[in-house]
Amino acid sequence: MSAATTAVGRQSSENFRPGSKRQHEVTRLMPGPMLAIILTVLCALVLIPVAYIFLASVNSDIGVARGEFFPSSFSFENYSTIWTSVGLATGLANSVLVAGSTAVVSALMSIATAYVLVRYQFRGRLTILRGLLGLQSVPGTLMVLPVFVLFSSSATYLGIQVIGTQWGLFITYLTFAMPFSTWVMVTYLRGLPRELEEAARIDGASNLGVLVRIILPLSWPGVVVSGIFAFLLGWNDVLFASVMTRPESQTAAVALQLFGASQEGGAIPFYGQMMAASLVCAAPVVILYLIFQRYLVGGLTAGGVK
Repeated sequence: MSAATTAVGRQSSENFRPGSKRQHEVTRLMPGPMLAIILTVLCALVLIPVAYIFLASVNSDIGVARGEFFPSSFSFENYSTIWTSVGLATGLANSVLVAGSTAVVSALMSIATAYVLVRYQFRGRLTILRGLLGLQSVPGTLMVLPVFVLFSSSATYLGIQVIGTQWGLFITYLTFAMPFSTWVMVTYLRGLPRELEEAARIDGASNLGVLVRIILPLSWPGVVVSGIFAFLLGWNDVLFASVMTRPESQTAAVALQLFGASQEGGAIPFYGQMMAASLVCAAPVVILYLIFQRYLVGGLTAGGVK
């Protein structure tokens, strides 16, 4: 074989090695200019509304009502006013407590439930899996009245007050978050090799030890995905929170809804405060995503273990 042929073969192998620029260009689904245009359009669709909300939050209510995109004068007074006018501090504290506890408990319970459903064979296993999938098709609006009647009856027959409490809202969110979280973990655990668990059992580990020491560390991406879904369920909910809370236990979403409804009719609404409160309420979710984004990618793709 000549030196020229060898050089050509070496260059070809380098161009198409995993992660190389040439291989990336070959496996790309669309041309570079088209990809840039599409990404630009998608970013504009997301960033322009966010930019308008921020500019409106530092603008006057009259300026927003006039349709000004860029405010004539910048003022951050709305960000200091919302803590008293909207009652945002109490709502944020309740949202963090309820949604955070729902996320943690749902993630831990879902991985234990999914481990049993994936690794053990028993009667009714497939029925449970199909039921978890079928529960996702039930709209939450159909469950408001039954849940409210059930919880209100507990005060009458059991002497336990559930309506208007934070833990009652926690139980409600946990009920709706568990099916999806468990199904996410079932999908993820199916990609984990059984050999690691068998090796741990040979070393004397119990079933609980295998779950805690082997399965849980390898399943962090899936746990994060299920936990963040449960957190968003509690953070964004208005329907159940508006029915099952009192002023002292209402969440941030309910506080925003009540504040917006109280300004309807007559005078100009407090556009600036509403926009500022919306950004403040969205900030914890954005921060949560930035912290756990590397786990989210692995959990959503169900990559398993390499």
